[in-house]
Amino acid sequence: MAKSAKIEFVCTECGMNYQRWQGQCKCGAWNTLAEFKPSAGQSKQAASRAAVAGYAGIASGGSKKINEVATTEAEKRLTEIGELDRVLSGGVTTGSVNIISGDPGAGKTTLLSDLVARMSKLMPSLYCTAEESLSQFKNRVNRLRLDYNEDELYLLSETSVEAIIEELDKNKIKFAVIDSIQAVVTETANGSPGSPSQVKSAAQALTQYCKQNDVTMFIIAHVNKNNEIAGPQTLVHIVDALLHIDTNDGQVRTLRANKNRFGDIDTVGIFRMCERGMLSVDNPSEIFLSGSSTESPGSAITCIRKGNRNLLLEIQCLTTETEAEFPQRVCVGLNMNRIKMLTGILRKHTKTKIFHDTFFNIVGGLKIDESETCIDLALVAALLSSLNEFVVPRTTCIMGELSLNGDVRPIDSGVPRVKEAAQHGFTEIFIPHRNYHKSMEGLGAKITPVKTVHELLSLIN
Repeated sequence: MAKSAKIEFVCTECGMNYQRWQGQCKCGAWNTLAEFKPSAGQSKQAASRAAVAGYAGIASGGSKKINEVATTEAEKRLTEIGELDRVLSGGVTTGSVNIISGDPGAGKTTLLSDLVARMSKLMPSLYCTAEESLSQFKNRVNRLRLDYNEDELYLLSETSVEAIIEELDKNKIKFAVIDSIQAVVTETANGSPGSPSQVKSAAQALTQYCKQNDVTMFIIAHVNKNNEIAGPQTLVHIVDALLHIDTNDGQVRTLRANKNRFGDIDTVGIFRMCERGMLSVDNPSEIFLSGSSTESPGSAITCIRKGNRNLLLEIQCLTTETEAEFPQRVCVGLNMNRIKMLTGILRKHTKTKIFHDTFFNIVGGLKIDESETCIDLALVAALLSSLNEFVVPRTTCIMGELSLNGDVRPIDSGVPRVKEAAQHGFTEIFIPHRNYHKSMEGLGAKITPVKTVHELLSLIN
């Protein structure tokens, strides 16, 4: 009688294995151990091979001197999607396995449909969908009017990892998209689709095939309510690059690389979702400025930093007399706690009385992280501009962090921000005093260092 397979328990957070269930994993997470039962039909040879296999394939066995190891330069190929190439540091790396995640409706399938169509003109490409029919995918391709090579673009509706690998091998596929990793299953692991054991084993099998056959693959992954990849965290360690799409309130999509073995992770790509799909935005500052030719109170322009990229955006403020017992504070795209702090600073150090309903908005629908403190001076300028009915010229850019004692603190990457503003035609730029550098003087704009909030108010009012 065959001996039954031994049951193990795997932590969905860190991937650590246990022989029995327990409440807390060594990583500190509670109630994260899920049952994992290896396939009983797996041969001893396969089990032995799996025991020594790494994510990139079978271990070669034995150590080598560093001079005996052959070096190969990573080959990158441009996708002609400008912002995607930027995030991937110069294009897709041949033989890499990449994960792209995001909320439902963020544009994962739309972006990769465009990508696989472009790559089909260069090499045999396959799009495997386990969540929709092939006719649905073709309808999307026709709706987006994508240009593709009909002889090299293959479509597959399959959930079995073994069947997917068989198709990749049969058609000599060199570029593939799997939609999604939570929907496919493998015979080497038990559990339902999306379970920790299935996700881990399926990702490892696909990665091993890609590494051994120089196949470039993109895998779509779902996210949980915390906007993190659903499933075991070992999935992040298996792949070469982890891309995530952030969805803003409007049509703007932000693509960021949280992991990239072949490039920089400090780069952000900006896309705009429209009827033609995910369009790459080469000059993001244009969509975050209102473009209005008339100057009016309650508007100030600043420069933020997304990754290693500088973006100009417009902050709008509207103040009206309150009709209720307590004034309202409404923010769209901004952190409410920071607004309360800045109004407190104004009351304390400038004796400004704010008994008005106050509304803040970021043009373009972008959400500003709480850690982005360089917008403090622009927020204050927009608020006082609306409150006191004066206009901040649209040729003026204001940036700087405001401390609780009313001083203007320096910001990071001051010179690149000033250069970005000068390139877009701003003639006067207010910056923290400690950020001033002589190299700013040759940019064609008037650089005005500011030490305190009082000094800023006397200069702009």
